[in-house]
Amino acid sequence: MKSNVGFRGWFYFRMGWSTYFAFILAAINTLTVTYFLAIDNYPALKIIFPSFGQYIVIIMVLGIPLLIVVGYAHYKKTMAFKSEIDVLLESNPIVRRNTVNTDVNIRFSLKLIELILKLSKNTISEKEFNGIKKFHTEISELIKNRSLDDDLDIDYINEKLRKKSDDML
Repeated sequence: MKSNVGFRGWFYFRMGWSTYFAFILAAINTLTVTYFLAIDNYPALKIIFPSFGQYIVIIMVLGIPLLIVVGYAHYKKTMAFKSEIDVLLESNPIVRRNTVNTDVNIRFSLKLIELILKLSKNTISEKEFNGIKKFHTEISELIKNRSLDDDLDIDYINEKLRKKSDDML
């Protein structure tokens, strides 16, 4: 890890630049250019946006909600984000390996639970046995019924988070 400090620094620089610095500069540049090159030279637009400050406020009031909707659509309503993740999975061997390892670990764990249940039928309490059996059934059903195209995984996560927050109350 230490031998690639330069590349790690380059990565952090690019992320800082593209995510924060370039974003802010691009927004300022776009607002300035559009106002002073377009709106300032057209009297009809000057009536709608009499000053640069008012232009910024109007654009922010309209633009921020619009961009939130576009971002939401990108992640939730279009195939764009799924395609990005597909490319990441195809091109990144670490993500691919983690995905496969997770699936293998879940299936292996289920087999271990089955063996534990067989071996411990008379050695643990009925309550513990039923708890393990219930967990095994729950995970087995989840794995059997889910796919990458449905919402069973997120429903499972939300259920566990809701249960955890209810337990905390």
